[in-house]
Amino acid sequence: MQHPQDDTASSAPEESGAPQQPAATDTPAESIPGPLELLRRAELNAEEHRDAWLRAKAELENARKRFQTEMSQARKFANESFAEDLLPVRDSLEAALAAESTTVENLRQGVELTLRQLQSAFERNALKQVDPVGEKFDPHRHQAISAVESPETPNTVIQVLQKGYLLHDRMLRPALVTVSRAPA
Repeated sequence: MQHPQDDTASSAPEESGAPQQPAATDTPAESIPGPLELLRRAELNAEEHRDAWLRAKAELENARKRFQTEMSQARKFANESFAEDLLPVRDSLEAALAAESTTVENLRQGVELTLRQLQSAFERNALKQVDPVGEKFDPHRHQAISAVESPETPNTVIQVLQKGYLLHDRMLRPALVTVSRAPA
């Protein structure tokens, strides 16, 4: 049963327009959540972290697959530019072979033109020729086939039998050379 005083006390703040204050019987202990509420909050928090972890894991896996695909494509088409540069050289050689009547001079001019095309393709693709005549022998860049007595300083390259090649400063093929040695 309600007392008339309780009825007026609870309706008075509403009538005056003032905000309601918590009842004097509310204690701070009542605002602390119970064990079930704490458990529910912890489960929600754990689920949020699990969801974020799963998303990050999936994103990492997608990035890994994308990287593998890009690497595969890069390996597969790494020589595309060089191959495109070699096509005119092949065309020139085929045209030379298809010519019905050629003189030695025309054939020579055609070969020289083809060689210039090939040299241009090499330059565009950072393929450099190693022609070490007169240089000191370097076992990293040269392969000595023989040594002959010479008035040159010993271990000087005096003849190149086969030129070497560098690709972006990496030795692709060492030059085959003859080097000098001191007279006996």
